[in-house]
Amino acid sequence: MSGRLRLDIPVLLPDVADAADACVARLTSDLEAREGVEKVHVVAAEANEPAKLCVHFDQEALPLSRIREIAQASGARITARFGHLTWQVKGIGHERRARTVAEKVRSLAGVLQAEANAAGTVHVEFDRDATSEEAIAEALRTLGVQRAKGPASISEDGKDAHAGHDHGPAGEKHEEGDGHDHAHGEFLGPNTELIFALSSGALLGIGVAIEYLVAGAPEWLPTACFIAAYFFGGFFTLREAIDNLRLGRFEIDTLMLVAAAGAAALGAFEEGALLLFLFSLGHALEHYAMGRAKRAIEALAELAPPVATVRRDGETREVAVEELVVGDIVVVRPNERLPADGFLVKGTTSINQSPVTGESIPVDKRPVADAEAARARPDSVDSASRVFAGTINGAGAVEIEVTRRSTESALAKVVKMVSEAEAQKSPTQRFTEKFERIFVPVVLALAVLMLFGWVVIDEPFRDSFYRAMAVLVAASPCALAIATPSAVLSGVARAARGGVLVKGGGPLENLGSLTAIAFDKTGTLTEGKPRITDIVTAEGVSERELLEVAIAVESLSDHPLAEAIVRDGRDKLGGQPVAAASDLKSLTGKGVTATFDGQTVWIGKAEMFGSDGIPALGDAMIEAIARLRDGGRTTMVVRQGDRDLGAIGLMDTPRAAARDTLKKLHEIGITRMIMISGDNQKVADAIAKDVGLDEAWGDLMPEDKVESIKKLRAEGKVAMVGDGVNDAPAMASATVGIAMGAAGSDVALETADVALMADDLSHLPFAVGLSRRTRSIILQNVIVSLGIVAVLVPATIFGLSIGAAVAVHEGSTLLVVFNALRLLAYRDPYGKVQNGSSGAVA
Repeated sequence: MSGRLRLDIPVLLPDVADAADACVARLTSDLEAREGVEKVHVVAAEANEPAKLCVHFDQEALPLSRIREIAQASGARITARFGHLTWQVKGIGHERRARTVAEKVRSLAGVLQAEANAAGTVHVEFDRDATSEEAIAEALRTLGVQRAKGPASISEDGKDAHAGHDHGPAGEKHEEGDGHDHAHGEFLGPNTELIFALSSGALLGIGVAIEYLVAGAPEWLPTACFIAAYFFGGFFTLREAIDNLRLGRFEIDTLMLVAAAGAAALGAFEEGALLLFLFSLGHALEHYAMGRAKRAIEALAELAPPVATVRRDGETREVAVEELVVGDIVVVRPNERLPADGFLVKGTTSINQSPVTGESIPVDKRPVADAEAARARPDSVDSASRVFAGTINGAGAVEIEVTRRSTESALAKVVKMVSEAEAQKSPTQRFTEKFERIFVPVVLALAVLMLFGWVVIDEPFRDSFYRAMAVLVAASPCALAIATPSAVLSGVARAARGGVLVKGGGPLENLGSLTAIAFDKTGTLTEGKPRITDIVTAEGVSERELLEVAIAVESLSDHPLAEAIVRDGRDKLGGQPVAAASDLKSLTGKGVTATFDGQTVWIGKAEMFGSDGIPALGDAMIEAIARLRDGGRTTMVVRQGDRDLGAIGLMDTPRAAARDTLKKLHEIGITRMIMISGDNQKVADAIAKDVGLDEAWGDLMPEDKVESIKKLRAEGKVAMVGDGVNDAPAMASATVGIAMGAAGSDVALETADVALMADDLSHLPFAVGLSRRTRSIILQNVIVSLGIVAVLVPATIFGLSIGAAVAVHEGSTLLVVFNALRLLAYRDPYGKVQNGSSGAVA
């Protein structure tokens, strides 16, 4: 006989709510290898429930208690063995350096995966049996890369609970000029490389002036200046090349050094010095430009104030925000930034939420009506009473009850996730890296071949050697290496500033290229706040009896329809007390069942009845439901024991912004938009017509929604827009999953590829428009990068000098970086998203 057990993943693997974590796969494999275990799979997070591991097992071979013990022991063992680190570091200033760092860490025994990026984020997955955090930190130190000062993780003790899932500081503060950080020492401060590059240029200029303008100067003096220029211009490049060669990699730095050495061998010290000066200056300016995008993200972490005024033991005092605990009452004066997430308990005000949600106008806030209820279910607090850390209070003094610690606030999670997103490579970036791995050796082979040009044509070896060195410079794909990362970093930073969290380059590019979007109905195209419009009772049943049963059962559920029935039902009963129900069970996609007054109660869709052992509805009830559906009502049938009590008709209101948003998406280039709903087809058609959609697919169970998305994806790229909770499986099946209202939902933040922090559909055109602009800039950068190489290579073959080649080469690198930085100034053409920094960017 088969049994089934569902276990919360965060319990088995503490603080791992993401079912895609590699540790979940390891736990699944470990359990499936056990005798008596038939199947193990992940059940996606729903509503306020975390993701679960569902274990199917043979009850004769393994008792239920033993399965639980085995799962917990396996989880503890995996938790103790495998760790993840996401560190902010100093010493990575450009993308090529990031690749070197990642390769070095990957080469360590026990490291399973490592990624690094130019913004200074290093993410490592490792086996604790084979290596340690200290060994990884030491490997980074050998490259001159140091963990940035400040807390190393977002958790209270500096480490995530998941066996070293140290998720980094999520944007700790940096000194001005951090954009210049480089791997190789900072004995002159963060601008060391820039100082060295300018010194190289100054020495080069002095040498040229002496050689051509100072008569009678010793012949060795200009050469000495050029050699000194070599030292300052090649200092960082040489150390970079040595690190790469130790890893068996031929990077652009190596090509430049070979070209400079070749020029020196020919006695052309002047041109070699010019090459190294321009290359090092290009590096330094690239660091500065990338630092601008990096600081735009770091500034998010600085939005929350460092201290808070808290009311404890009848008196107010200032404490560090890290010392705030859940339940503290925080006093916020007019025009102050809010120090923590929570809900209003006293005072009214309007709050500028643009730093977190991107909303362009302040939002009115009022105290909660029932503080005890809000305390018990903080995630269900109405948006008119909920507030977020980092937002700006208006003219009213208010008091807020803290619901999350500073490391768990919506802002802290956004900063952490943005930091992690920077390390996620886009499809174009993966392609360019593969291209470079093939292209660089080909360039070296071409240069070697051209060394023998004097054999084919009548010219001195010196000229053939010079031409080969010039080709090396011309063919170096510096601009290509930075073309995509700079655009992704800028795009992610601008999106975060506008209240849109994009989890990496992949979703950013995909969102910019798709032409179809599927929308969930409830809470996405509609307000998600249905109201009772009709109550139809069966013969011999009073409206009061029907509502008492419905309220008792639905008060145990947190589904939007259940909340509507409880809220409006109590109003219709005049607030009179109702007896309690018990043993609620959810019948996913159909309804619920519970026990009330000693009898089983079923509440749900009409289709739930007459299947799975539930008796069919009577003819009168079927006719009543048909009438309600013809009127565009969502229907919930109530049965107690063997009696049909009646049906409740509800209607949800389409969002005011829905029609206008869909029109803007069509203008942007989204040609197909479909609504998918678990509601009756007639109800779906009515809502679709109201918001201006041509396609509506109704009567869909959760698994049917997944199949619908798969069907659409077979025709091309498709996004799925929902609340990120009940829609998580369908969103996971889409090319891009987009969740709304993520600032108030941990599950939405974790499950979506793109999260709209505000519960506002009108922010979607901004996200799509920014993604399309980012994709366009990536394409421009790649074309410029490859185009410059395509022009320079034949030009150098036909005689273009090394100096001219390196000038054009470095110019193209800076061009693509500054082109990408234009994304930081992207403005929402429709004015729905805050265009200014709102204090988010220094």
